[in-house]
Amino acid sequence: MNSRKIGRRQALAAMGGAALSLAVRPAYAAIDTISFDELYGKISVLGLTFSDKVKALEGKPVAMRGFMAPPLKAEANFFVLTEMPMALCPFCSSDADWPDDIIVIYLDRTQTFEQANGIIEVSGKLEVGSWTDPETGFVSLLRIVGADFRRV
Repeated sequence: MNSRKIGRRQALAAMGGAALSLAVRPAYAAIDTISFDELYGKISVLGLTFSDKVKALEGKPVAMRGFMAPPLKAEANFFVLTEMPMALCPFCSSDADWPDDIIVIYLDRTQTFEQANGIIEVSGKLEVGSWTDPETGFVSLLRIVGADFRRV
């Protein structure tokens, strides 16, 4: 029996490169993505209604792209992801005033932030519904928790 060993490149070539495309993909590329346009199904004088997609993804891993709003302090474990670049902090006083183009991102650990002038991609678990942060008092309707982010 001939037990000839083949190298990694030979194995990848034999597979037609399929394994290579899977090997270099980021781990969160396989999770569902959501855009700002898909967050709400209805926006009316009575408030915001979550979209069917948001309801279906509640509690599941998601990825989302946007801009990091200026954080309240340089070191924190959360920030706000916005659809458009912002110059001011977008936090609201109540969920009734919640804008339809932001989502709060809670990271696993405290980080030092730099102003992100470019698009970032966030991944983590989607939380849906009104919630008040016990440490800051900030109110949010949507959150991505256990998150990490990278510049795109």
